[in-house]
Amino acid sequence: MSSPQTRPVGESDQSGAELEGIYRKITLKLVPFLAALWVLAWIDRVNIGFVKLTMLDDLRWSETVYGLGAGVFFLGYFFFEVPSNLLLQKIGAKKTIMRITIGWGLTSVAMMFVTTPGMFYFLRFLLGVFEAGFYPGIILFLTYWFPHSRRSKVFGMFMSASAFAGVLGGPLAGWIMTSLDGANGLQGWQWVFLVEGIPSVIAGLVTWFYLSDKPEKAKWLTPRQRELVLADIAREDATLGSREHSMLATLKQGRIWQFIAIFFCIIMANSAQTYYAPTIIKEVGFDSPVTIGWIMAFAYLLGGVGMIYNGFHSDRTLEARWHCGLAAALGSVSFAAIAVTINFSPILTLAALVLAIIGTMSAIPVFWQMPNQFLAGTAAAGGIALINSMANLAGFSAPYMLGTIKTSTGSLSPGLAVVAVFEIVATVLILLLIPKFKKGEAAAPGSAKQEVEVPHA
Repeated sequence: MSSPQTRPVGESDQSGAELEGIYRKITLKLVPFLAALWVLAWIDRVNIGFVKLTMLDDLRWSETVYGLGAGVFFLGYFFFEVPSNLLLQKIGAKKTIMRITIGWGLTSVAMMFVTTPGMFYFLRFLLGVFEAGFYPGIILFLTYWFPHSRRSKVFGMFMSASAFAGVLGGPLAGWIMTSLDGANGLQGWQWVFLVEGIPSVIAGLVTWFYLSDKPEKAKWLTPRQRELVLADIAREDATLGSREHSMLATLKQGRIWQFIAIFFCIIMANSAQTYYAPTIIKEVGFDSPVTIGWIMAFAYLLGGVGMIYNGFHSDRTLEARWHCGLAAALGSVSFAAIAVTINFSPILTLAALVLAIIGTMSAIPVFWQMPNQFLAGTAAAGGIALINSMANLAGFSAPYMLGTIKTSTGSLSPGLAVVAVFEIVATVLILLLIPKFKKGEAAAPGSAKQEVEVPHA
């Protein structure tokens, strides 16, 4: 049922119900499949955090080697993300997503053969190269199918897959490492890379046959359904006023650099929990990979619920700043609590870790509503990728910083305190720099009016 905030004033009940049915159909067709791909991507990206529990001892590597290898993924991400997203806009989503998915799957499988830090760094970099463009590409892809007022919820549903990847990936990695260790002469961590990489290759092949690039190419929608969706999206786009379409002009604007700074601080925290949450759990006394996996599963399950609810509530209230800023603040306070309690209270540490995951992950889908209020066309394709790629350099910085501090001091506490500072800076920047939006009315074609968010002058 449409809410008053998203439904055109003057539109018939029949048309409104018809649009609701169409968007429900699109959601059921696209979001579960895209979420499944994101689960596979996330598992192949972060399983290094689980295999680390035995891989470092087997290969006699230091925490610094691990931190650098975990983070170098994001250098590949940085250099190739913008070109990948611009290519998606040119050749279409299904070709781009197929290439990306098959590439990262094969690279993940190749990780089972690493024996030296150099091989480790190269394959992690290559994994970033192949995965570059997937996440911002999906963000861009979904803007082709849903109007602005529906996107936070859809983004939240898609992005929550990273949380549910933690629900699945933790126990799965723990089971593989325990049950298959030594089978056919391979260590448990090698089996993790093999078993978790192959499904991505298969999924990449399925993508070619399953996805449609845009609504106008979707044969599974009727001509009337395609027409209604395109008209609805165009009507809402018109109410947002003038948005930047030029990539070059976007780079000259200060706004996009503000978004990069904000998302950098959020990703600093997200990467810290992604690559060091299993280590934190081990630090407080849980040695079994299976137990650690189940604890992570519980934390990520709650994180996924938080992402979906925060996105849904943001759409319903047509507000993004506070939804993103307060979620980041919760993550910051929780990281600070972990830094304090990790050395004396396992229960408090685990509780704070769960809250850090909920807060940090809930901030991410709502964040992407803010750039979309200012960018369109090529600027949206390149701008979203630029924000994500540059901000994800924090994905390099966070694990490398934590690994270096852990090696030199023997404790994660100082590094976690640094992470907490970065995340609270995200909240401050959002509230200081991003303009407020409010509910307003703008004319739609045919004299109908639609209630949408419009920026203050």
